[in-house]
Amino acid sequence: MDTLCNLCLAQVCCSLDALCSRRADGSMCLSWAPIFPQELAEQLLLKMVKKKLLNDTTVRIFQNSKELRLRRASIRCCQVSAEAFRLALCPHRLQELDASGVLGGLTVANIVSGLASNPACRCSLHRLSLTGLRVDWESLEEDAGRRVGFSSLQGLRTVDLANTDLTDAVLEDICTLPQLECLDISCSAVSKLTALLDCKNTLRSLTTHRLQQLAMSPGRILSVLSQLHSVRHLDFSEDHLAVDGGDRRDGDETVRQLLDGSPQVLPSLVSLDISGRRRITEAAVRAFVEARGELLFLGLLATGASSCDILSSKKNLKVTGEANENQVCEALRRYRDRECFTREALVHLYNLTADMDKPRPDMLKLVLSGMQSHPSSLHVHLVATACVFNLTTQDLAVTMPVGLISSTATQLLFAMKTYPDHQQVQKNCLMALCSDYVLQDVPFDKYLAATLVINWLRGHEDAPLQRMAVAVISILVAKLSTEETAQLGKDVFIMKMLAIVQQKATTGVVDSTLKFALSALWNLTDEIPTAARNFIECQGLELYGDVLQSYDTEPSVQQKVLGLLNNIAEVEELQAELMEEHLLRHVFSLLQDSQVEQRVRYFAGGTLAQLVSRPEAWTLDSELRSTIAKQLHASVMTWTQVEGEMVSYRSFRPFCPLLQTWQPSGVQMWAVWAMHRVCIQNTSHHSHVTEKDGVTERLRALAAHPDTHSDVKGLSQSILRIVEKHQSL
Repeated sequence: MDTLCNLCLAQVCCSLDALCSRRADGSMCLSWAPIFPQELAEQLLLKMVKKKLLNDTTVRIFQNSKELRLRRASIRCCQVSAEAFRLALCPHRLQELDASGVLGGLTVANIVSGLASNPACRCSLHRLSLTGLRVDWESLEEDAGRRVGFSSLQGLRTVDLANTDLTDAVLEDICTLPQLECLDISCSAVSKLTALLDCKNTLRSLTTHRLQQLAMSPGRILSVLSQLHSVRHLDFSEDHLAVDGGDRRDGDETVRQLLDGSPQVLPSLVSLDISGRRRITEAAVRAFVEARGELLFLGLLATGASSCDILSSKKNLKVTGEANENQVCEALRRYRDRECFTREALVHLYNLTADMDKPRPDMLKLVLSGMQSHPSSLHVHLVATACVFNLTTQDLAVTMPVGLISSTATQLLFAMKTYPDHQQVQKNCLMALCSDYVLQDVPFDKYLAATLVINWLRGHEDAPLQRMAVAVISILVAKLSTEETAQLGKDVFIMKMLAIVQQKATTGVVDSTLKFALSALWNLTDEIPTAARNFIECQGLELYGDVLQSYDTEPSVQQKVLGLLNNIAEVEELQAELMEEHLLRHVFSLLQDSQVEQRVRYFAGGTLAQLVSRPEAWTLDSELRSTIAKQLHASVMTWTQVEGEMVSYRSFRPFCPLLQTWQPSGVQMWAVWAMHRVCIQNTSHHSHVTEKDGVTERLRALAAHPDTHSDVKGLSQSILRIVEKHQSL
């Protein structure tokens, strides 16, 4: 749940234009700002990053370093140039900076020189994360005849330069830092590790995942490692899925010698990650674990050695691997930023969850984290969406936190939008979304969901997927606002739904796909005149007339067809389209037939009541109109209160013309019976809509008019009592 602080910061983010003035260069500056507590300023920066609002223009509000003081700053993956960075962030006495993945041409050299330009930062900065940036070391300027470098930032203890073009020369500069404790040079261009000897007394953590250009023999690597007496964590893992990994034998041999070697090599070691190294035996793992009694973590994912029996006997030892649930979940936790290991762990998680019968929100969170960390990885999303289905199927989602399921639905939509042409990803997402609970009760962008599913449906004919897609759409459309529904009610979508109905009707099939398609069209035209017109222009009326007659023994089909005809009849300018005598006589016969299910008779009556209510629009035999009006009253009087919700109305606006005091009693009777029924079944919603559009006043006028039939008057008064009682609660 959002705290008051979060809500306030979110409001500030939404109101930046109103709260800020513009400098001559177009950048933003808070028009008035109190002195923010440091933590609050940092949270504001983070909130702007999360909402994707941070850029060259907005980051400049932090140029005012007196009111908005920063100690910990993250501009991860934002569009910030070198100039904006220098002006906005470098004046602060920063302790931590995360500029990983920053766009806009900002380089490692820009950042180092900018920070070094602030004397306070040279000592205060402890942590620097620059993952994924270009180094551009040659561009560094000289200061008093000496090139500015990492060594200028004497307070640095943690440096992360993974996935950069870091070279041996820059590494040498970094290793002269007097307090360096943690270093990540994974996936860089480093070819030798000898520079590490310059920080052997301070270095506690060394991460060297996938050093493809490392040009040292196993013996020489071990020689360096053996002198790093203070290192407690070593990551020497490898990307086992890389197709351009070259010869990994030297690295694998280094690991083999390390496992077999003396505990005097890396004597302080409590954490070792060798995941992805293929030439590891269980015997070597067993010997290593036995010799290292203080070991707390061992990374063995994709090594084939994680089933070693000794691992399960060490209660304090955490392991990444594939042997059991704990190992797989640990892998997802630790490797969220490494695609190769995330993919591997998700595959094993999918197998583990194939028959899941208990809710596991912890697992679902790990899957979502992997998807969010690798938004452009098809492989991750392919397996992750399958895991989501396993973890949320069979009502498992119902017992999980609503916020988690909401985030899950949002991530599924992202996958559908990102990979529109990948059938298996779309199938996984549809299967996971195709849940009454998720679609009805969980908050997420239902308009986006409907749009994505509709777009997918237009280009695919796969029957099982088509059934799921139509089911999802039929529920989602009913959840949209009138404006959103109108946006969806374009002829291309209506034509697709009608094509599905036509396909089923041609063979006389009655299945869930037909029913869902009919429901979708019914909901789509509910109080949406443009959609109703599109339906007519796509020859929907002709098709529905045929369906109504050919499915004369299928009340569920008849009800949905008549429901849509009811929607069309509510639109005055479209009523003329329904003035087809054969169609109306058939609808009238359904109203009269006591053997027909009451739900069908109800919607037949609604369609006829709307048409009869406007004598000026009636173009058929006037005697037929009079007969229908009389029969409406007689038929409604025979109806009983059936079980279950029959219909729910967005508003009672379409009922207003039927409640006029001069209308035939049959028209009035159908309207008040319908309103009375839904007010009883869903009092809260329908009492609320009764108070709108002057409906209450019309009911009072109807109840008070001397010519109103007693049956109509009685129901009108009953509705008013229900509304008044609800208002008093």
